[in-house]
Amino acid sequence: MDGVDDRPRVLLVDDDERNLLAVQSVLEDLGEVVTARSGEEALRHLLKGEFAVILLDVYMPGMDGYETAQIIRSREQTKGIPILFLSAVNKEAEHLLRGYAMGAVDYVFKPVDAVVLRSKVAVFVDLFAKSKEIERKARQEQALLDANLRANAERLRAEQELRRAEQRQAVIIQSLPMLLYLEPYEERRPSIPSYLSGDFEAITGFKFDEMVRQPALWADRLHPEDHDRVVESLDNRRKHGRLSVEYRWQHASGEYRHFLDQAVLLKDPDGRPVEFAGTLTDITDQRSLESQLMQAQKMDAIGKLTGGIAHDFNNLLAAVIGGLGLIDKRAALDDDQRKILGMTRRAAEQGSELVRRLLAFARRQQLEPQPIDLAALRQAVWDLLTHTLGGLVNIEWRPDAGLWHAFADQAQLELALVNLIINARDAMPDGGTVTISAKNSPLAGANWADLPKGDYVCLSVADTGTGISAEDLEKVMEPFYTTKDVGKGSGLGLSMVYGFAKQSNGAFRLASRLGEGTVAEIWLPRAPAQEPKVRAGKAERKPKSAPVPNLGILLVDDHAEVRTTTAALLEDMGHRVVQQPSGRDALEALRAGKCSCDLMITDYAMPHLSGTEFLREARELCPGIPALIITGYAEAEAIGDRAEDVEVLQKPFNAAALEDAIRRAVATAAPAPSRPVRAPSA
Repeated sequence: MDGVDDRPRVLLVDDDERNLLAVQSVLEDLGEVVTARSGEEALRHLLKGEFAVILLDVYMPGMDGYETAQIIRSREQTKGIPILFLSAVNKEAEHLLRGYAMGAVDYVFKPVDAVVLRSKVAVFVDLFAKSKEIERKARQEQALLDANLRANAERLRAEQELRRAEQRQAVIIQSLPMLLYLEPYEERRPSIPSYLSGDFEAITGFKFDEMVRQPALWADRLHPEDHDRVVESLDNRRKHGRLSVEYRWQHASGEYRHFLDQAVLLKDPDGRPVEFAGTLTDITDQRSLESQLMQAQKMDAIGKLTGGIAHDFNNLLAAVIGGLGLIDKRAALDDDQRKILGMTRRAAEQGSELVRRLLAFARRQQLEPQPIDLAALRQAVWDLLTHTLGGLVNIEWRPDAGLWHAFADQAQLELALVNLIINARDAMPDGGTVTISAKNSPLAGANWADLPKGDYVCLSVADTGTGISAEDLEKVMEPFYTTKDVGKGSGLGLSMVYGFAKQSNGAFRLASRLGEGTVAEIWLPRAPAQEPKVRAGKAERKPKSAPVPNLGILLVDDHAEVRTTTAALLEDMGHRVVQQPSGRDALEALRAGKCSCDLMITDYAMPHLSGTEFLREARELCPGIPALIITGYAEAEAIGDRAEDVEVLQKPFNAAALEDAIRRAVATAAPAPSRPVRAPSA
């Protein structure tokens, strides 16, 4: 350390106290004088610190000066300290030479001359001080050098990290659908950026040099509907100091991309505008996803609405078809009247088919999925289309070899294919070719339909017809929307296919260009590994079932017309029927009649107390009574809170379907405790 404590030290060794005091008084202003009365004590002092010079008496008892000097010179830490011998005798040359041989640098003879002693000691003290100063400066210089080296190393590391960060940033910018640009503030039209970063060619399809050579290219490729709005926004940015505008721009491929152009005005220290700094982001994928989400939400909302409408239609059709069946059975009609009745029944059945298509779109129809050999569908579909296509349309089947089996309801898949093929035929009024392809399509990750990863089979129907415009393409899967002429389509074909694919845990999509044709794809999951069950062309004839015995039936339905026609059908079968308009009224009837019915038939959707809730409370009163639920909804699985032995019958139904359902309900019901069988009380 620098300061007073760093004064050079002088070691004075003499066994005579008087000599020590005398010499110390002479040298005390030159440095710190440390005294020792023997050679041993001197050596101990030398172990504790550095000295500028040692004044060593030659003759001392015990260890004399020569021996002490020899030991000092033999030690690495002390061999460089100058030694001045103090001697009162032996001024002969041989003694002096011995002293010099022991490491002395000079002699001072007693009695000591203060001036001579001070002069000689001062030389060594100054030399020691200068040496220490040199060492301090060397240490300081070395420290500065080390600090400089560390600073340079830190700066080098910082520069390397900055370069790496810039490289990473450049790579990120290059990989993003984004451009960074600087554009002069001067009002020029068209304006060219003075700086551009990002993959300009990937985003626009053009090289930047082409844009420089053709400054009007950017404005010329704006979508006509966006052109004026964008130009106005660019003009206004000088006024507001910022820009944010979204527009469509025609890529070199001819496709319109969605761009988001944002910029802010940069100013110099004096507040004068200099340039605009901005970003141009390709948000085409984002807008596409948003459109898909909105479409999915719209389709889901329409599906829910459609399902509710279908339920109400089923109730109405149940009353109509049931009533027509009663008229046909009870009334004596001539041929013309029976013909009219038959036409009316067919119209009602067509209404029932219309409801089934609505339910298919709403994904609420009952499906019976099974492994399907798509290659074997050809004959079944052809049988359905033989008298429909006409001679101008040719069908080509192109299934890939080694095609997996799809897992879906075969009847509904056949109907979906027929709908797509008929649509393709209608799109080719002058004739053409409909190509039906099938291929294996494994999905490993994110995909256009958000399908879970796994194996799928893609079935496509392609035509060479008139195609569908982009505006209509987003709407054609909505119920009742059609591009066909009035009277030539219900608008339910594609919506049915869409709903069927979704309900089958698959997907459906259309791709079309005006004047080039349309491709419709149905994606279905691959069937589990097992033998495919190919549906027979015609249903096998079932053995005739045993007749149902006459029963006492409690019928519960809040829809008066359906309840009345159902009761009439049951009575025509020979059953005894008591009608109740609600579950609460039916429970009161059971309590009053003390469980005197053989079968309970109830509607599912009723106010205040649903069919399943009614049956649960009814069976607490009367355990074991067979039960049947009739419903206008299509998904029996949705009625999940019903007991396992409760059958479900879909509306509308005819007498045969009702009789079969009653037979199953009575056969599968849990054994009831012994009870009287009487007609139910009113």
